[in-house]
Amino acid sequence: MIGFHTAMEGVIAFFMVAGGVFAFIGALGLTHLRDFYMRLHGPTKTTTLGVGCVLIASMGYFSLVKEGLSYQELLITVFLFITAPVSAHLLAKSALHQKLARFEPTRDDIPELKEQGEDDEGERASRQP
Repeated sequence: MIGFHTAMEGVIAFFMVAGGVFAFIGALGLTHLRDFYMRLHGPTKTTTLGVGCVLIASMGYFSLVKEGLSYQELLITVFLFITAPVSAHLLAKSALHQKLARFEPTRDDIPELKEQGEDDEGERASRQP
């Protein structure tokens, strides 16, 4: 029968590996995606999940060693999962306000990026007789 410590070490190792994989995928997304709007997803989604997995593994390890719940890692994890989406939203709104260029083949037109008086194809076609 596998002991409790051995099983917990397996769970901790799983979270460490998963955290590393997610952080690596987030870093690849940050470096390889084409414009700011696409690059924003790399650090906000996968890297946040990666750091969260590492923090959960740390919380499990120190709870196993000290035989008590580690509140510092729990608070850091909660703070991370609350602040990362808010900061990503603020960065995206700031980029829209600054009218940063985007990669053209991406889908959908963003109304905030259009110049004043610029129409889209549908409105132009409906005005023609």
